[in-house]
Amino acid sequence: MRGFRRRGLRLNLALQGGGAHGAFTWGVLDRLLDESDIDYGWISGTSAGAVNAVAFADGFAEGGRPGARDRLRAVWEAVIEAGVPDLLRLNPFLYGMSRSPTMGQVASLFSPYDFNPLGFDPLRKLLAAQIDFERLRSFDGIDLLIAATDVATARPRLFRRREMSVEAVLASACLPQVHHAVEIDGRAYWDGGFSANPDLVTIAAESPVGDTLLVLLNPIEKAGAPRSAREIAADVSRVTFSQPLIRDVTEIAAHQADVRRPRWRGPRTRSERIAAHRFHLIEAGRHTNALPPESKMRPERALLSYLHNAGREEARRWLARAKPAIGKHSSVDLGDKLLGPLRSVEAVRPEELGEGEDDAIHELKL
Repeated sequence: MRGFRRRGLRLNLALQGGGAHGAFTWGVLDRLLDESDIDYGWISGTSAGAVNAVAFADGFAEGGRPGARDRLRAVWEAVIEAGVPDLLRLNPFLYGMSRSPTMGQVASLFSPYDFNPLGFDPLRKLLAAQIDFERLRSFDGIDLLIAATDVATARPRLFRRREMSVEAVLASACLPQVHHAVEIDGRAYWDGGFSANPDLVTIAAESPVGDTLLVLLNPIEKAGAPRSAREIAADVSRVTFSQPLIRDVTEIAAHQADVRRPRWRGPRTRSERIAAHRFHLIEAGRHTNALPPESKMRPERALLSYLHNAGREEARRWLARAKPAIGKHSSVDLGDKLLGPLRSVEAVRPEELGEGEDDAIHELKL
């Protein structure tokens, strides 16, 4: 029909935290930006997911898709240039511990208020240099939900676009073993991964866009029980930061079970909106499973390049398989995926890697 224009696809994004593993999400977003017919509604992000979220949205505000791609690359290039955090580089003792799997355990004996009394945080400098928060707050093309954890109440605090600031992102990424709690309006905040990683319920209940793509960095399941102190510490962290997502998926599954027939016309209840929401999933697990636990704290070029390429490839596969589902139906059952029968998650095999990627993993394991 003359003059007919196909309606574009719209997606929300839900971006999990995971330190340097957030470069996988960078690769996913980089590949999604190749799709000119996909627009974006809300972004729910935590920790590294929050950094990706504000970079994506601010770049979009300045220059559309090319701007978003350029801003993401600039942020991650700045992370690579920083390498080992400035705080550790200035302290040879702490730097030595960060490189040693055995001595690294000793770091837990020190408080950041002892070894960093001035509260220096190199991420503050990076964000201030790369993100225009005033422009971001005034840009209504993409909305944000950035999660932090209120230390006093242990509850999630969701910062919206109009209140976005350097402090909000720092709060979302504040690991209490490394940084002072971030104070905003007289309240102290820690990493959002303790309470919302990322928030799925709010985005399903409130966003006018009916599809959300979850980018999952932590493996859904990890084979074998940890035995060494290093492995136990890594698995405690993985379990802790996975619980908020499991809680959200449990709630969503309960709404879906309760609301058998959502009303398709007229006002919907909150429960009906959540039950009718369509979910999609891209997982990093088969790639991150192959990496040493401390790699989350090592923003090295080989690691970030490997994860960026892996993210692009997983996004390509997802688009080929699931893009036709956007706006029609979920391409994954999150309840079955995260709450259902145990599934084995295999680490990526060397023969599946692109050229040079197996060498990168070997280097990172040393």
